[in-house]
Amino acid sequence: MTRDFEAGNYRFIPAVFQYSGGAAALPGYEIERVRFDTWLPLADGFAAIAKYIQAAGRPLTAFCACELRSPGAFTDEGFRKFNEHYVKTLGEWGLYDGTTNPVARSNVCPEIDPPSEPSFYAFSFTRPSANTTPTFVIAGSGEAREGAGSYAERTVRYRDLSPEGMKEKVQYVVGAMERRMSAFALGWKDVTAAHVYTTRDFHHVLPDALVRRGAARSGLTWHFARPPVIDLEFEMDCRRVMREVVI
Repeated sequence: MTRDFEAGNYRFIPAVFQYSGGAAALPGYEIERVRFDTWLPLADGFAAIAKYIQAAGRPLTAFCACELRSPGAFTDEGFRKFNEHYVKTLGEWGLYDGTTNPVARSNVCPEIDPPSEPSFYAFSFTRPSANTTPTFVIAGSGEAREGAGSYAERTVRYRDLSPEGMKEKVQYVVGAMERRMSAFALGWKDVTAAHVYTTRDFHHVLPDALVRRGAARSGLTWHFARPPVIDLEFEMDCRRVMREVVI
């Protein structure tokens, strides 16, 4: 089930307080993705994002997705504290009401040359468009099942790095992407970019779990990075965006 966020001209998949499961532009609008050539620390990134969105003649509520890079994986408690800090700005922008957050997000940890503090890698926002092609951004998902409990309790094949363990992790994450896209009545055939985040070998499941399902329709970008919580090993996100720029 999705919900409209009229102030931003997009609909979203309700999820947890720190992010939504994905965002899709409403009719008459499209999503633009902007990637920073140099990653910006959180405060500087929010300032640059505000400047760019407002220069495009859009309200800050048009902010619909972002991609973060963190120094290293968090504990459950550390991740909660980071998220509580992150959503403060979203509240100031009229995006987060204390319970519901419409902004999709990915947050991963580069294994080599990570940032010294959580930083923005990219962001997306809505803008008016005559293009009738649907545009969307699906939030990143690791192999932790949704619901109550610690990440350890919810993780598929917890700490199992065997070939079979990695297979189940990958299959779960691909399925999560498909479930989120299906909420918008969309699928792999609509995707223009798919990203994988892991430092583990997943090549043995690549043909069946990803390529044959259509997940590599536009290629597959592998980032040598970990999901944001300790002991998660595989994450993905995907999108359909017709306009992408680097600043």
